Amino acid sequence: MEINRREFLKKSVTAGIFIGISPIIKSLALPDSYKIVIKNGKVLSNDKWGKPYIGITNEGKIKITYKPIFGETEIDATGKIVSPGFIDVLADNSANPYTTYNIFEKYKLTDGVTTALQMHGGYHNVSEYYNNFKNKQHYTNYGISTKVMNIRNHNNSLSSRYKAVEKCLNEGALGVSHSIEYQPTPYSELIEYAKLAKKYSRPFFLHLRHSSKEKEIEGVKEAINIAKDTGVHIHIDHLNSTGGTFNMAKALELISTARDNGHSLTTCVYPYSYWATYLHSKRYGKGWRERYNLNYNDLIIVGTGERLTESSFYKYRKGYGRLAAVPEGTMPFDKTVDLALQHDFCMIGSDGGIESHSRANNHPRGAGCFSTAVNHALKIGIPLEKIIEKITTLPHSLVANAMPMRGKIANNYIAD
Repeated sequence: MEINRREFLKKSVTAGIFIGISPIIKSLALPDSYKIVIKNGKVLSNDKWGKPYIGITNEGKIKITYKPIFGETEIDATGKIVSPGFIDVLADNSANPYTTYNIFEKYKLTDGVTTALQMHGGYHNVSEYYNNFKNKQHYTNYGISTKVMNIRNHNNSLSSRYKAVEKCLNEGALGVSHSIEYQPTPYSELIEYAKLAKKYSRPFFLHLRHSSKEKEIEGVKEAINIAKDTGVHIHIDHLNSTGGTFNMAKALELISTARDNGHSLTTCVYPYSYWATYLHSKRYGKGWRERYNLNYNDLIIVGTGERLTESSFYKYRKGYGRLAAVPEGTMPFDKTVDLALQHDFCMIGSDGGIESHSRANNHPRGAGCFSTAVNHALKIGIPLEKIIEKITTLPHSLVANAMPMRGKIANNYIAD
């Protein structure tokens, strides 16, 4: 039976939301007593569905048992599913993170996301970023990659770029990320970034070089070649909008073959049939109407609903920060997302974030991506356990070295 996103959220319980609901009252502790106990909920653990008791310790660790246990706070999850908190590896809050992070994280949490990682963009000064955030109150776990685009803008020589990337990795960057459609980069330079990511056992996140029907597969092949030439784990960002928009079946075949040959690759999609990006970007450069079979009045300014004209298009192109969305159906589900979700190496990533209450409709992927993904997966016949894997354990596998014991409900795991 199809359910909409709001109904799904009402019927779901994310374990991580409950941490810290009530104060710790040590004097009332009993044998087999926990800070929080969730009972009567349907739980996927060790690839099996059951209805165990889930105890959460004062340290935020999980205990699973079928023996009755007690908690200072007890949650009756009858009729609900208890899931790990969702993990968004393509969360986006790069414009003004220091002032907007609280709004950004709040909207992520309301979508079930308890770990919001900015692995598409990230930041170019990782120690500064983490030092700024470490003493702030957060709704979600957070983390960033090394943003190569910014590093290249700040460093002219190749040696200084490589040193800056390695410095970020030493300071705790969860990976290396680059968008070579927006900032074309020689293959030889990409190889060096990949080698650094491999050296630190981190993934290399790539927004591919091409998004046109004629060239997008060449971008997929390039990503595969980087994985072959360096041994790095390559994650291809949002394959439905860059790399597989027009040729998804072929893109998936290439990735599958590379994985069968021992190379390490994953990808993600978002459950929407249209994309949006900044008007000043190269994607809206010369020839965009022919590439995407669109015209000026097909574009809508995100957050205001203004439909563009030729004159307003060029006016906004001269500025910065204007997002324009293409029409729904530009990327038909049955030819893009639905094909990708059939593969075990494809997960969900939002590529979105909300930065302002007054414009909270400015990026639907920032507020509803994961609940929409669950609903869509069920609608097309993907089992619930499979889509849960694509929003928890699979994205966690990309950062497991840096964030261990997360992404599933298991004994001694962290109760995100």
